[in-house]
Amino acid sequence: MPSTVSAYALAMTDELDFASASQALAGLDQLDVPAMELMYKLECSGEDFYNLLADRIDNEEVATLFRRNAKEELGHARRIARAIAIKQGHDFEPTPELQERYAVVLPDVVDPAMLPFIVAGEQAGDAGYQGWADNEPDPQVARLLRLNGREETLHGERVTQAIAILEASTPA
Repeated sequence: MPSTVSAYALAMTDELDFASASQALAGLDQLDVPAMELMYKLECSGEDFYNLLADRIDNEEVATLFRRNAKEELGHARRIARAIAIKQGHDFEPTPELQERYAVVLPDVVDPAMLPFIVAGEQAGDAGYQGWADNEPDPQVARLLRLNGREETLHGERVTQAIAILEASTPA
């Protein structure tokens, strides 16, 4: 039987942060509406994650790449909102609780050594979206999930590009 977010887990969303919300969703085989609501909030928070990275990296070219990812994370949330509307059969209006973003905890200065972990996270995000799409009975919702997944891979590629930029700018 596919796993979904339990009512208890959803009730605890106020206690989740960005990382733990991501981990809670990663263990799912299928996204029901409550799980998609959690995903909506997580993707909105992804905008904050990348903007914070951009603000804390000492390279404007890399910051620009991170800000592009931030903008697309918000686009992922919009796609999830459309998917929820399709599943519900009516417009989705996020509650005030869903509009509150998860806390994103990052150091004051971003160590480039953490960036490969972000690449891996984005690759895992694509795999997650593709798996959820595979288990999604509605083809419209599956298409939206697959689009988000493909963009997660693009985000990882941008972070890989950022790593190369930072390595090239580091004195030998």
